[in-house]
Amino acid sequence: MGDDVIELLAGQLDCLMPFLRGTMPAADDIAQEDSGGTTVKRLLDHPLALFVLSLLVLWLSVQIGAFIRQRRPLSEDERDDFALVINASLTLLALIVGFTFSMAVSRYDQRKNYEEEEANAIGTEYVRADLLPPSDGARVQQLLKEYLEQRTLFYTTHDWQQLAQIDNETSKLQTEMWVTVKNASEMHPTPPVTLAVSGMNDVLNRQGYTQAAWWNRIPVAAWSLMVSLAICCSLLVGYGSRRREPLLFPVLPFLVSVAFFLIADIDSPRSGVIRVAPQNLISLSQSFHKQ
Repeated sequence: MGDDVIELLAGQLDCLMPFLRGTMPAADDIAQEDSGGTTVKRLLDHPLALFVLSLLVLWLSVQIGAFIRQRRPLSEDERDDFALVINASLTLLALIVGFTFSMAVSRYDQRKNYEEEEANAIGTEYVRADLLPPSDGARVQQLLKEYLEQRTLFYTTHDWQQLAQIDNETSKLQTEMWVTVKNASEMHPTPPVTLAVSGMNDVLNRQGYTQAAWWNRIPVAAWSLMVSLAICCSLLVGYGSRRREPLLFPVLPFLVSVAFFLIADIDSPRSGVIRVAPQNLISLSQSFHKQ
């Protein structure tokens, strides 16, 4: 477990370097990691890189605000009005961060629920395969075991090339399973066989629901609004400070960056530290091996 975390953090640090150098990732690499093909989406898939980059940008924004204050300081008459503006801005930032965090948690819960539903659908169809003719039932059960292994790998892999292989193998197994139950229903159009066909349909649907949930991420527009507001608040904090105190300036950038990291980590289904573990799929696989 510790080695996996270290490997994950190292990969995220490697991802950060192109952004710090101001270079764009290769188009092929972006296409592999995100269908949108944008640098922003690629950054959001690496929460640690987002944390470091946002901390640097927000800290720099505070410094810029302090620099502007030195050029055009606030008068005492303006401070009361300025305090009202900065308090309102920070409150709005807190609300947007809270709403965005709620969006990320709801998406995480959705992915977790679909993992459970997919495991239940596979387990149910494995039992219903006994309703098929003996040869077809044994074939479906063997295919379901192989399919379960691929679905478990889908949740645990971090290699995008391996993920493409998993997707191809999953599609192949789905086709074979459907053809098997379809031929059985044509040869034996009985209610029990129809029930097995219905169960296979649930297996295929649950995989589609899971994939859609993994694609359902916080919109980039929401991230842009939240980051823009955080930069404005950092500028206001730096501008409203009475003196240049280096020990206090990093407080707001650090807290906001931690919030960004947590939101991006929960919203990133594959690259984050907080991920949906395929506990139900693993438990089902263990029960299959005991039989």
